[in-house]
Amino acid sequence: MLFEAYLDNIQKEVGKNIGHFKQLAEKKGFLQKGKLKQGVKTGDIVAWLTEHFQLGHGHSMAIFAVLRGKKD
Repeated sequence: MLFEAYLDNIQKEVGKNIGHFKQLAEKKGFLQKGKLKQGVKTGDIVAWLTEHFQLGHGHSMAIFAVLRGKKD
């Protein structure tokens, strides 16, 4: 599955786009000024997304990649 398709599917499943997830991650303390804070672990974000949004590992990793700075 293409990276963009993961993000599209997440929006369809959860009703939130990547911008919304960035805002939520900032409020949660994972991001600071739009950048992933030092010391934040992949597993922390995956657990958060799984628990609160019922996202699977692949979808959670796609969001993590975007939070880490991946553009495409």
